[in-house]
Amino acid sequence: MTNIIDQKAIENRKIWINKIQNYRGNFADEAKNIEDELKREIEEKGIDHLRLCGHIPESYSHDSTEEKLYSKYTDILLSLTYESMGFKSLVFAERSDSADVEIFGKNFGFIADAKAFRLSRTAKNQKDFKIQAMDNWKRGKPYAMVVCPIYQLPNRSSQIYQQAISRNVCIFTYSHLALLLNFFLKENKLVIENLLEEIFKVIPALNPSKNAVDYWLAVNKTILNFSDKIQKLWQLEKQAVIESTKIAKEEALYFLASEREKIMTMSHEEALKELIKINRIDSRIKTIESIKENGLFSIQ
Repeated sequence: MTNIIDQKAIENRKIWINKIQNYRGNFADEAKNIEDELKREIEEKGIDHLRLCGHIPESYSHDSTEEKLYSKYTDILLSLTYESMGFKSLVFAERSDSADVEIFGKNFGFIADAKAFRLSRTAKNQKDFKIQAMDNWKRGKPYAMVVCPIYQLPNRSSQIYQQAISRNVCIFTYSHLALLLNFFLKENKLVIENLLEEIFKVIPALNPSKNAVDYWLAVNKTILNFSDKIQKLWQLEKQAVIESTKIAKEEALYFLASEREKIMTMSHEEALKELIKINRIDSRIKTIESIKENGLFSIQ
């Protein structure tokens, strides 16, 4: 079977990782450069970006400029994806007491936030997903959406699903968004807007529950039942989820293995200095190796 995510997409991912890591200068200017470059790629490579963007590169230092720029990259990607489907969108230049992205359709608007996590991070909690904050930031908008990497979402039970249902905030994934973008290429803006509104409306209609299966069954059924054309695209994206999870793990493990090799070839003094900066490599590797396709796309 031919891979859904080809080698060109993987190489382009590497280019963007290096590009963000090497940006220098004013943060706002660099974010604008990212937006301008993504605009030139979104039509041809938008789906590839969505499939591969969900994890923060392990090569980025924690709380560094490149990590912050990567977060801005995912916000801009989210905004441009909706723009490419006919919506209008705005990314806020500076973070404040508001959502990062605001999106405007013909019949409704909503706020959105793009999330990305390191594969090696174990302790994600409900605050990381900002469900309650997104509800507070609606400010008259009927809907809110948090877009996450699919392999980092709980697939059994989590407080985030109960919060999402109670507060009318849609938890979505980059994989589902890639599906919508693919579907848009076969349909039109109004059809996509109608589908999106159906997804938003199903969330508050659920009984508040921590059960991941109940939540994703409702979301996935809403999408699959919308059009007969979606089933084929669904199977395509389901395979892409398996591939993107593997690619993310390989990328992270390659970097950590390189770091470990670098340490092992150091002198004693060099190694001591490096160990002050780098720690928990083995536990991070174990965490990454435990990541797997979680079956959310199979709930239908």
